[in-house]
Amino acid sequence: MGSTKLNNIDEMYPGQSILLQTGQLVQYGAGLFGYNTVPLLLRRNVEKVITDVLNKYGCTEVLLPTLQPDTIWKNSGRYDHYVDSGTMLITESNKGIFCLAPTGEEAMLEFAREKLNSYKNLPVTFYQIGEKFRNEIRTRGYLLRGKAFPMMDAYSFDRDEEAMAISYENIRKAYLEIFDKLGLKVIPIIADNGDMGGKKSEEFMMLSSQGEDKILYDETTGIGLNTEILERSDYTEYLKNEYGITDISHLKETRTMELGHIFQLGTRYSEMMNGKYTNQDGKESLYYMGCYGIGVSRTVAAIYEQYLIQDPKFGPCGFSLPENIAPFKVQIVPKMDNLEKFELASKIYTTLQEHNIGVILDDRKTLSLGAKIKDCKILGTPYFIVVGDKTNGEQLELEHSRTGEKSLVSLDELVSKFK
Repeated sequence: MGSTKLNNIDEMYPGQSILLQTGQLVQYGAGLFGYNTVPLLLRRNVEKVITDVLNKYGCTEVLLPTLQPDTIWKNSGRYDHYVDSGTMLITESNKGIFCLAPTGEEAMLEFAREKLNSYKNLPVTFYQIGEKFRNEIRTRGYLLRGKAFPMMDAYSFDRDEEAMAISYENIRKAYLEIFDKLGLKVIPIIADNGDMGGKKSEEFMMLSSQGEDKILYDETTGIGLNTEILERSDYTEYLKNEYGITDISHLKETRTMELGHIFQLGTRYSEMMNGKYTNQDGKESLYYMGCYGIGVSRTVAAIYEQYLIQDPKFGPCGFSLPENIAPFKVQIVPKMDNLEKFELASKIYTTLQEHNIGVILDDRKTLSLGAKIKDCKILGTPYFIVVGDKTNGEQLELEHSRTGEKSLVSLDELVSKFK
C-alpha cells in the first residue's frame, strides 16, 4: 500500500468521499456499499454501544428474518402500499412471494403474539439489529440514505396507553445516552407519525448542514419540531395536546440529519394483525405498542462527517474518531531504517496488543514518516506515536491526530490511558 492521495473531495459529504477514495467504503451501485476493516469495526462498536445501553434499560435482543413471506404483510394491510410505492423489494418463486423487509412491525408482532399471550408477560421491549431494504428512488449522502442498511429497530408491548407512554420515555432516555456515548450531539424533536400511524413521535436529529431535514429549533429551550408538522391541518391542537407547546414564533429554521425515530403506535398494528393478550379479567385486549429505530449506517456516516480533520492548507484530510469507539486507539510510526527504533516500536505494539488495546504498527519501508502520519489520519486513529531519532524508549511522545497536542508518556502510562 502506497501513500494515499485525495482528489476532488465531495464538498457536501467530505468524510464519506474520503472513505470511498481510500477504499474504506466500496460502492457496488446506488445506495449499496461494502465496508473495509476500519469502518466495519467502527460499525460494530456503534452496535455494541446501542446493545449495551438498551440491555441496561431492560430491553431484550432478538433477531428476525429479513426475508419474509408476503402473507404477514397482507395481514397488516401494508403489502399493497409498499409494493405500489416501489419501496419494498419482492421476489417471486415456486414457493410463493417473499419480501425483503423495509421495516419490522409485522415480523415482530408475529414473533411476540404467542410469547405475550397474558398480561403477566407485559411489559416487554424487543429489539434487533439487522439489515433492512428499501428501494429508495433518490439515494443520497452515501450511507445516509441507502437501499440496504443496518438498523436497530425495537418494539414495546404494553397493557394500556399509560404503560405505553412509560416504555416510550424509557427508550427516549436510552437514546439520549446512546448518542452521548457515541459523541454525537443529538436533539429529540417533535415529528409527524406519517405512514407509521399512532399518536406521538420524536426524531433524534443532529444539527448539520449536510442534513436533508429542516427543523424549527430554539437553542435556549432545546425545543424543536420537524417542519412537516406544520403541514397538518390540526398542528396547533396537536402541539398543545401532545407536547404542551402553544407558541412556536421564537423557533428558527435549521438543517439536521435524522439518526433515530421513536413512535407511540397505540393499537393500530394490534388491530390490523390481531395482536391480543388475556387481561386480568380473563378477556382479550389489544397490545399498546411503541416502535423505535436507529439508523446504524447513518450513525456511522454521521460520526465520520462529525469527526473530520480539516487541514488549514489542504482542507479535509482524514478523521480523528472518538477514543471510546475508535477501533484502533493509537498508530505507531517507526523510523524503518533504524533497527533499534523498529524493535522499540514492535515492543510497544506487542504490549498494547497483549492488553487488547487496538493498535496499528505501520512497518511499510518505502514511505516517509510524514506520509505515514497522513495515513494515520485517513484511518481515523485518534493518537499516534512517532518512534524516531529523538525517542529514547523511556518516554514516548503521544500526539493527538486532530489537535496536534503532544504528551510524554511511559509505556505503562500508555497502557493505563487506553485500558
